[in-house]
Amino acid sequence: MSRFSLQDFIKETEQKDKGEGLFELETPRMLEINLNKQIWAKAGSMVSYRGRIKFTREGVLENGLGTLLKKAFTGEGASLMKAEGEGTLYLADQGKKITILHLQNESIYVNGNDLLAFEPSINWDIKLMKKIAGMMSGGLFNIRLSGTGMVAITSHYEPLTLKVTKNNPVFTDPNATVAWSGDLQPDFVTDISLKTFFGRGSGESIQMKFSGDGFVVVQPFEEVYYAESKS
Repeated sequence: MSRFSLQDFIKETEQKDKGEGLFELETPRMLEINLNKQIWAKAGSMVSYRGRIKFTREGVLENGLGTLLKKAFTGEGASLMKAEGEGTLYLADQGKKITILHLQNESIYVNGNDLLAFEPSINWDIKLMKKIAGMMSGGLFNIRLSGTGMVAITSHYEPLTLKVTKNNPVFTDPNATVAWSGDLQPDFVTDISLKTFFGRGSGESIQMKFSGDGFVVVQPFEEVYYAESKS
């Protein structure tokens, strides 16, 4: 048999049931969900499914943030879809690496564009980064997830988790920040000198400052978001 036969390709790439439960990493960049009731997922992330599954799009930013915000921020990263039914669902987001977290009465903040899916048992709330709303073109909101259940987040390449302590705060680029622990509240600081090095506008001088006890997750990639312009 030829080394590059069609049969070899199918054998190497075919779906394999690992028996890991509701959330399963089929590949590092493909999430398999063995759906039996309902989950929340990022709108537009469905790649394939089998079974009887119904999808309903929900606007995340319609959760009490006002008509102005709904008109200003309407990108794919700003909305979720609800998948209901029974079957096997496959999710992915632009080839980004997927990490599964099992929250056990814990909380975490996730950048709105880096949240892929979560169980309905998880409580969620939208938090707008008001202090930088006028300085950056997007990536202005994050989602606080709390409770017990499965959560899937995404990152460009491998994520890095940095410990935050009272005596050792961590500074990050907002566009490279994926998530942070639920008991941390970032401050936004401006370093004018950074504009000398980057020359990409005032946004480059904005940093997120994390103080206290917890962690922050960053990615080796600056993910820049742009709100859709409305006429």
